[in-house]
Amino acid sequence: MYDSNILISFMKYLLLTIVFTVVSQLTHAQNAILISGKIIDETNQTPVENATIIYKNSYAVSNSNGTFELRIQPKDSVQLHISHISFKTKHITVNTNATISNLTIKLTPKNNALSAVEISVNGKNNQQIAPLISTNVNEAFLQENRENSLMQTLSKIPGVSTITIGSGQSKPVIRGLGFNRVSVVENGIKHEAQQWGADHGLEIDQYGIENINIIKGPASLLYGSDAIAGVVAITPPNAPLPHTFKGEVNLLGESNNNLLGISSGIQFRNENWYYRGRVTFRDYADYKVPTDRVQYDSYIFELDNNNLRNTAGTEANAAFSFGYIGDRFKTETFLTNVNAKNGFFANAHGLEVRTSTIDYDASNRDVDLPYHTVNHFKILNNTSFYLKKHTIHTETGFQNNLREEHSEPVPHGYMPKPTHSTERIFNKNTYSFNIRDVYKPNKNHKIVAGINTEYQNNNIGGWGYLIPAYTRFSAGAFGYYLFKLTEKIQLQAGLRYDYGYYNTQAYSDWFPSTVSNNNGTTSYIYQQRATGENVSYNNISGSLGVSYQGKNTTYKLHLGKSFRMPLANELASDGVNYHMYRYERGNLDLSPEESYQIDIEATYKKNKLEIGISPFVNYFNNFIYLNPTPNYYETLQIYEYTQSKVLRYGGEVFAGYEISNAWSANASLEYVQSIQKSGPKEGFTLPFSPPLSSFFSLAFKAPKEIWLFNNVQITADLRVTAKQTEIVPPEETTPGYELVNLSILGNLKLFNSKKQTQLRVKVNNLFNTKYFNHTSFYRLIDVPEPGRNISASVTIPM
Repeated sequence: MYDSNILISFMKYLLLTIVFTVVSQLTHAQNAILISGKIIDETNQTPVENATIIYKNSYAVSNSNGTFELRIQPKDSVQLHISHISFKTKHITVNTNATISNLTIKLTPKNNALSAVEISVNGKNNQQIAPLISTNVNEAFLQENRENSLMQTLSKIPGVSTITIGSGQSKPVIRGLGFNRVSVVENGIKHEAQQWGADHGLEIDQYGIENINIIKGPASLLYGSDAIAGVVAITPPNAPLPHTFKGEVNLLGESNNNLLGISSGIQFRNENWYYRGRVTFRDYADYKVPTDRVQYDSYIFELDNNNLRNTAGTEANAAFSFGYIGDRFKTETFLTNVNAKNGFFANAHGLEVRTSTIDYDASNRDVDLPYHTVNHFKILNNTSFYLKKHTIHTETGFQNNLREEHSEPVPHGYMPKPTHSTERIFNKNTYSFNIRDVYKPNKNHKIVAGINTEYQNNNIGGWGYLIPAYTRFSAGAFGYYLFKLTEKIQLQAGLRYDYGYYNTQAYSDWFPSTVSNNNGTTSYIYQQRATGENVSYNNISGSLGVSYQGKNTTYKLHLGKSFRMPLANELASDGVNYHMYRYERGNLDLSPEESYQIDIEATYKKNKLEIGISPFVNYFNNFIYLNPTPNYYETLQIYEYTQSKVLRYGGEVFAGYEISNAWSANASLEYVQSIQKSGPKEGFTLPFSPPLSSFFSLAFKAPKEIWLFNNVQITADLRVTAKQTEIVPPEETTPGYELVNLSILGNLKLFNSKKQTQLRVKVNNLFNTKYFNHTSFYRLIDVPEPGRNISASVTIPM
């Protein structure tokens, strides 16, 4: 079993080393001298932009005028290395006893086509089809809006919300759909964990991410099954410039759950090889809610000092990658490990805390039963080959997700009291391989063809049963054509065929149950919960789109059909889910979901104003969902997976206006309506349907320095959410709320103006409002969202 203590000890040692390096560099910077000059092309004497000037760990990049400034420690002479992707690397020696200015450096052009090498393997250049309704999120947005989890950080984007699980975990929801209907793709490989569960978070370290592309709507054409509602595509960071070194240390503290966190990353490159590394450690206590009691199922639970007991946790993450850039190919290999231990609110696990002997209020920083541990390991490779008009991209990956759920050993029904706390173990291995050919005969035509394959093996353990062990294989072949009809109009059409199968393993209880026979006798049998079954699926999906790019306006129209294979829990679950307070039963007769959707987007941007609207209509002819029945098992209501026709519609409206050079305002509105058109819940909506929500933001950027700070920005956010009365019993209606957040960001000038320390102070839930998030995991037991939280973070560059 994985021992996180070794990793944590290593990370602490490495972080101390990095911090010492940063302090040393800042100290040496105090006596630095300045070298300034200009980089030009020796053939035509024109300025060279983005040339890199390097001396040891110091570097500068030339601007559009070719000029640069470099600060180094004084010496008799130093050797500078000047490089650019389109020019030959040059080495010069200069005397540095005093400041040097007006230095002119001439570079010799290369005679090959290396410019194509720097194209991102999985970035927006080769996966973002113009007519798709998508949003690109850059590094600046992620840094300015960083919350406790990646999806909470992205929740400011219209149409994106989260299913939250406490203070440190969440999973994505796009336009009201989540779980396995939204694919999370990291470096071209679909993230595979136990995402079917509402209490399973997203095991991805949000530090070090530079760009995310969010696709709203069906995207099975490119990503296959599970992308039926959208995609969160995390693309690799850009490759470092030649002969550069940089890094950062991020320090974070929060008041609500007494969080202490540190994350540090470094990257460096010589001429062709480059390397990256990052470690992150976070430790937090029970978080506070703006109430002193929680009521569920006619029981009232008193909270000590507003702490939601047993919601503390720790995270220890590590990542390393290495890459090589050649004349005609590029490759990078990524190794990541995310390890976490998180407690569950003690009153949320079958109400067993009523008879528990654990003193949950003894400490707000320890993690008692019930809790879960998760370790997610990945090794991925991205490789691209550039062959004149063809570019071949491959992505290969292996993932292991090990999740354990621990709870107090308590007898249930005929099950005797277990001898240990390990209720469930899920151990999932996933092997992935993707390949695609991008053919561009000229600037007006682009043809892409590819294959995606994935194999999963998920084993189970523990004394509690919910889903069987299984293997799953899926493969899909796709192609699409992008045609630039005019300078303003682009057309796109694509088709995909998929095949997949499940093999579920038989499972019987480890204890006998008492069964009454028809002849009046009694038998004691080990009840079988799952049988060995083989089911297979195939499907054809496709899309058609058009986009128009005018001077001030952009229009997009996209029609798509997507599909999703049923999951193992939907097919073969047969057990008690105490995290959700119900008995769940699968259905082997389920057919794959099929979704038809129309997306429209219209935007207008001129001068200081930008407005847009993005409506959609979505129809499922066989939506899979858990239906509550009137039957009970061991006092728990039985839920059965079934299918129905579902109509969904809604969209987003957004606007931004630059009031002045200092003031700007943004606003957005998002709405989703879902109606079941058949089945036992005909006329009802879908579970976890987010209500109408609006978001307003007012930002002030200081035009001048304020004391030691520059680039100071103050932002006030207001989220207004309507009440949610459209529910599926036994869901409860959720009242509306207004939430105010405040943030202050700025750069602190320390020694070297090119490497400024970034400071951020944020106050979430400024007025300590008691409110309920309808898509929160704990909403089911009337637990409100966290109260006021003050966070402070510092990013120290190297």
